Amino acid sequence: MSVLRVDAATLTLSFKEQAMTCSIGRSGACPADQKREGDGCTPLGRWPIRAALFHPGRSAPGPDIKLPWRWIGMQDGWSDDPADPAYNQPVYLPHVFGAETLIREDPLYDIIVVLGYNDAPPAPGNGSAIFFHISDGGKTTEGCVAIARSDMDILLPELRFGDVMEIS
Repeated sequence: MSVLRVDAATLTLSFKEQAMTCSIGRSGACPADQKREGDGCTPLGRWPIRAALFHPGRSAPGPDIKLPWRWIGMQDGWSDDPADPAYNQPVYLPHVFGAETLIREDPLYDIIVVLGYNDAPPAPGNGSAIFFHISDGGKTTEGCVAIARSDMDILLPELRFGDVMEIS
């Protein structure tokens, strides 16, 4: 098991011998037990890396990818409505409850690494869709961790199921 370390104070992500700039939530980082839906806070803790999602035509898994992965399409969303029985889980769009669309015009979700935050089982209202994804020029996120596409292209082939992201 390898650990991606995110230093929320210095906005640095370290993995093995590599260090790079990262972005976190607009509200900074907070203890996971204080995280709430929509607060813009990145939850502190150790979160397993579950899988990778790719936007066809804008990203693709290399032949050396070690993570489970799948393509995303216009029908793919992620429930962010605490009233939804499928809260903080992938859903098909249109969805009767609130859900984030995974296909975006901007490049943020061209590659999504799904983190195991609040997913086993999900606690409604404690935060959803906490991903590791592409940054928007260093701008803050809605609670995710993001890095430059060039850095993601370097890291992604090294990640394995069972690795963790540690946010401190």
